[in-house]
Amino acid sequence: MPATVRYDAQYCPVARALDVLGDRWTMLVLREVMAGQERFNDIRANLPGIAPGVLTGRLRTLKEQGLLATEGNPNRPRYVITERGREALPVMRALAKFGMPLLDAPKPTRVKRPWSAVQSCLIAFFDPRAVVGVEESYQLVVNGEVFVLTSHGMVANSEDAQGSTVLTLTTTAATLFAIRKELLTLQEAIQQGDIAVKGSKEALNRFRRQFALS
Repeated sequence: MPATVRYDAQYCPVARALDVLGDRWTMLVLREVMAGQERFNDIRANLPGIAPGVLTGRLRTLKEQGLLATEGNPNRPRYVITERGREALPVMRALAKFGMPLLDAPKPTRVKRPWSAVQSCLIAFFDPRAVVGVEESYQLVVNGEVFVLTSHGMVANSEDAQGSTVLTLTTTAATLFAIRKELLTLQEAIQQGDIAVKGSKEALNRFRRQFALS
């Protein structure tokens, strides 16, 4: 239980969830740990504007709630996501899908991170009805970082899936955001060399339908 329960007058799961996830920075801190940032300084470096004391408090609360755990040296711990913490991933994806239309056109000066692009531009828009019965995986190389997406809309361990992917797309985070913002289509990005494709046209079409790409 958290130190303070603010919505105890309302017997409502939405209100109760906001006790855990509703504070400013909390979901962004959780996002960073999900993205593989395990150290305090690494998390802070990717959250410009957060005060050290605020970050300390958010990490402590997430640990108390069982969403994060710590490993290693207690004075310099590694933060890792728990199974309970992973249950917040659909919430994060829903926020990404809701927030995408609110973004203005991506400016070159703004940082566009590969993990954020894969989660926000692809996985958040995954449609499980698009290719029923398909069992395959797709490799994405985004700004040099490797991700493997399954036909269930999940990120798989790239080492476990090595050699089993039917399609490889090599691109940048900026290109993925541009496609999702409908500044260009997937086909246009391929034609002008912003995306390199290795795999069959059929696999590309299945990928496009699953992740609702124009």
